[in-house]
Amino acid sequence: MNMSESWDIKKIQEILPQRYPFLFIDKVLEVNEIQRKVICLKNVTANDYFFEGHFPKNPVMPGAIIIEALAQASIVVFAVLKPEVADTHPDYYLGKVEAKFKKPVKVGDQLILEVYGEKILDRAGSVKALAKVNGEVVAEARISFGVKIKKKNN
Repeated sequence: MNMSESWDIKKIQEILPQRYPFLFIDKVLEVNEIQRKVICLKNVTANDYFFEGHFPKNPVMPGAIIIEALAQASIVVFAVLKPEVADTHPDYYLGKVEAKFKKPVKVGDQLILEVYGEKILDRAGSVKALAKVNGEVVAEARISFGVKIKKKNN
């Protein structure tokens, strides 16, 4: 995979186990194996289900959803760096998350998810993740996760 490669929703769904309404990546904008980085996009729209209750008069994207979007982008990094494992469609488990939220994410924003693979092993990984709106960091996190290969049915 090269730096100019971008992925549409169909290719994203080949990698990520999540589906609507819990799929929070609309497009992969950049894949850079050398820098161990991906950049993904989540369009934040009034149609997103979580805005109905968070909060009706002042819709703000929940921090937990931002972390989930970053975690999904982490799976994309894993798939880029460990394709032989990702191709088996393993289960991914969120481990430790250390996050800081700096600004609210609102309806109409384009949430850019930058994830850097710091340590990627066959069965686990840790990443540095940034969520940005208009070039400004709105959240940052260090995320650790586990990867469990599914046993084949005999």
